[in-house]
Amino acid sequence: MKKIDKLLLASFVGPFAVSFGIALFVLVMQFLWLYIDEIAGKGISIFIMLELIGYLSISTFPMALPIAVLIASVMVMGNLAERYELSSMKSAGVSLLRIMRGLVFIAAGIALFSYICSDFLIPIANLKFKSRLYDIRKQKPALTLEKGIFNEDFRQFVIRIGDKADDGETIRDVLIEDQTNSGKLRFNQILADSGQMFTTRDKRFFVMNLYDGAQYQEPGPQGRAGGEGYPFIRTHFKSWTKVWDLGEFEMNRTDEDRFKTQRSMLSMNQLRKSIDSLHQEIDTNRVDMADELLANLYRLAQKPEPPPVDSIAWRRAQKDSLARVAALARGNRNTTPLPRAPGITTGPELPRQVLGKPLPEYATLAETFEQKSREKLLRDAAIQSRTAKVIVERRAAQIDSRRKEAVKTRYELYVKYSFALVCFVFLFIGAPMGAIIRKGGFGYPILVSIIFFVTFVMLTILCRKLAEAYILTPFWAAMVPCMVLMPMAAFLTRRAVNDAQMFSTDRIDRLMLQLRRRLEKQAIPA
Repeated sequence: MKKIDKLLLASFVGPFAVSFGIALFVLVMQFLWLYIDEIAGKGISIFIMLELIGYLSISTFPMALPIAVLIASVMVMGNLAERYELSSMKSAGVSLLRIMRGLVFIAAGIALFSYICSDFLIPIANLKFKSRLYDIRKQKPALTLEKGIFNEDFRQFVIRIGDKADDGETIRDVLIEDQTNSGKLRFNQILADSGQMFTTRDKRFFVMNLYDGAQYQEPGPQGRAGGEGYPFIRTHFKSWTKVWDLGEFEMNRTDEDRFKTQRSMLSMNQLRKSIDSLHQEIDTNRVDMADELLANLYRLAQKPEPPPVDSIAWRRAQKDSLARVAALARGNRNTTPLPRAPGITTGPELPRQVLGKPLPEYATLAETFEQKSREKLLRDAAIQSRTAKVIVERRAAQIDSRRKEAVKTRYELYVKYSFALVCFVFLFIGAPMGAIIRKGGFGYPILVSIIFFVTFVMLTILCRKLAEAYILTPFWAAMVPCMVLMPMAAFLTRRAVNDAQMFSTDRIDRLMLQLRRRLEKQAIPA
């Protein structure tokens, strides 16, 4: 390894690590903010939160790596240009592309790492994150007993505390409504002047000791004996203890297999298999739609009579009949004639056409039939058209749903390549930009990087919407953001190699100078 490559590597690692950490933190907070309402107040331990943040961090690697490459490359080349080290290298006959060779290999390694994350690590991280988030959503909120507020955290119990001491255990004016025996007891309530509440050492049970209170109970209708009224029971006590199991507040682990079929949890090979399966479902739905339409038309020539309730032969014949209709729909013209099922007889004689004049002179097709058959023909045609419309609409909705899923799955596959490719594109944007602006540090580099990264993100979102609207194919929707930025990367690299400014303002300066001279001449008095 040459000294210049070692210099670039040592200069690149630090800014890249810092930029990657900042980008990762911002992206994680952006996504975590969407779920903060579902996580807050659930009493989640710090280890569960760290696990959740770890899985989410791995999922954001493909987005954090390109922006880290962009910021670090701008900073490295900007620092070299600001300290005139880049000019010294060029004056020694070293071209800018040779100086960037070490950065190119680094960007290649980062792109490979992004590809590995997208194919192997991210599906597992998404699966773990989704299952843990689902567990948190199902978990009940943490137990909090505030004074003057009715608490319903415990199943079938309502608790209200009038006052609570500073120690968090001594309580006064306690009301507990027990709804566990709602079928036998119409009313079951406990009132106490004071008490004490605490959890056991193993955190498994919540204990409440009440003092100087009474329990009020009123039996329900089933407790009535003959014509007697409902007795009201009142029991006084000096001490009363109630123990609740805190197991219902613990988070239960969900089986992760229920989430494995989602797109974001699949590797590239699994995505390809899923795309093939979706296309097969689309073809199957199209064939089934044709089968149902042909079967519906075939039934017009038959008049089914009510079959026996337990007629196995009739059901078997019906199944064979539909199978032969499906064979005809698939183009098998050599199929033997359909046998009639037991209980099915030939329908009435078809209506006859009566042509008294040339066919083009009739206003409608119904006028070519006998007058007595026209009403029935129109009614049957309306029924059959509605049936066919329902069949087509139902199958078309299924086909459109599978088609949208196939487009999203294909886009999910190709976008993994796009995020790896953009690491190269951002290198050839950031390094020439740093050489041109000749500014290091975190000021200009971050400003320039944000502009290009926001452009890339906006193009990604726009192209994904165009793919879902069938305007762009999933492949081009994933690659267009990179292709749009490639001309900009080539333009900046060419300007930096030629030691030219990003935009030449010489013509504008000359025009402004001429305009100023004319204004000065007009201002001089004659």
